[in-house]
Amino acid sequence: MRYTIKDFKKDFPDDKACLTHIFKNRYPKGLECPKCHKEDFYPVEHRRAYACSCGHHIYPTEGTIFHKSPTSLVSWFHAIFLISQSKNGVSAKEIERQLGVTYKCAWRIAKQIRSLMKQGNDPLSGTVEADETYIGGKAGYGRENKTAVFGAVERQGRIKVKAVKDVKTDTLLPEMKGMIKEGSTVITDGMLSYQKVPQLGFEHKTINHSKGVYVIGNIHTNSIDAFWGHFKRSVAGTYCSVSPKHLQKYLDEFAFRYDHRDDLTPLPVTMFSRVGMRA
Repeated sequence: MRYTIKDFKKDFPDDKACLTHIFKNRYPKGLECPKCHKEDFYPVEHRRAYACSCGHHIYPTEGTIFHKSPTSLVSWFHAIFLISQSKNGVSAKEIERQLGVTYKCAWRIAKQIRSLMKQGNDPLSGTVEADETYIGGKAGYGRENKTAVFGAVERQGRIKVKAVKDVKTDTLLPEMKGMIKEGSTVITDGMLSYQKVPQLGFEHKTINHSKGVYVIGNIHTNSIDAFWGHFKRSVAGTYCSVSPKHLQKYLDEFAFRYDHRDDLTPLPVTMFSRVGMRA
């Protein structure tokens, strides 16, 4: 069952409900007061704080993306819902319209939420497709003013993508070594930069796209190609363009969404809650 806007409004009708969620997420086993050592905290009216019976206060939003933000927690949570649930991303202008905030505020909210969606360090394994592409620049101008991006994806599994300076062997192979567990089977196209892949301890299989061959049995790069296509269409349709400076943040966002594409069950394991638990 999907987590819908109806579910969201039911779970988070006001800032108090949002603060309660943050408190329980940060202190799932309760919190011992450092002053009196009791576990008797209660929410303080009209403040983002919890107080102990002895008078000691704590602020659950401290150290989170919500800290010192005058924007309501409901608006923050709504933005998290929009970004996590949207397959093609959400622009700052859309957040501005939905929340009724300024563009500057909406852009900051989106940036902070994307910071929660960074890719992990666990390497990929099994059968892994690897490929490179170019993002940005002007259509029809080749690779001019475009940013190189390298990615690897497990079959039916996780993905890792990273903006790189170029697609030369000395650049791509160290990235591949950091992304993929030794002993895995790596499938690439026939680009010369991948010729030394076996030296990294991988079983290397190739598919020759230059000859118009895209599938030979189980050898193909269709999974990573599909991700590139989805990402490029989303950038063009939702954001219009993405600067090289911020490209990695958008790659992280779409990789996170890809990794958790099957999170369809109710709380606490929806994609929305996974983002929220990182706040």
